[in-house]
Amino acid sequence: MSLLFRFGRGLLGICMWLWHKIEFEGVKNIPDRGGYIICSNHRTDMDPVYLAWKIKKQLYFMAKAELFRIPVLGFLVRKLEAFPVERGKGDTGAIDYAINIVQSGRILAMFPEGTRSKDGKLLKGKSGISVIASKSGGDVLPVGIKFTEPVRFRSKIVVRYGKIIPNSELHIEDNKPSDIKAATARIMSEISALLED
Repeated sequence: MSLLFRFGRGLLGICMWLWHKIEFEGVKNIPDRGGYIICSNHRTDMDPVYLAWKIKKQLYFMAKAELFRIPVLGFLVRKLEAFPVERGKGDTGAIDYAINIVQSGRILAMFPEGTRSKDGKLLKGKSGISVIASKSGGDVLPVGIKFTEPVRFRSKIVVRYGKIIPNSELHIEDNKPSDIKAATARIMSEISALLED
């Protein structure tokens, strides 16, 4: 884990702990090794911090390319080992990079909705999560980040780590579109269940 990632996670974590009331559930479900994909719903800009807080290893985030074009922010996200993806353009370079992360025993972090939900309702998942899982052979760890609405000072946030979904249970053969669609639906269903009371 890079020093900047550890420092940034710790500093922002303390800030968020003071700003919100945060609880973590299912921490025992976090694998103690790398080589998998962690995915969550996406509500706020601080979701990467919530997602990474209880994980001992570094996460490698796939992030929208627009962030990397903002001078100071772009520098920071690169130093934190995030990598850009051009949304809606079939960015095969980003997909290949993500596959390499998983296959090299690291942890890929994704928000399969592809953007933040403005009202907190879970959006439809993008197929990229299942394509990467299929081609990398990685298992998937679903996470639900549940907020009390509206999100404000001292709001309660519950981060729930679900049970790992073994790659074999995604049943994707030769990247068939129907299998990809079904696998994505399965992953999003697991995230949705973690958001329930």
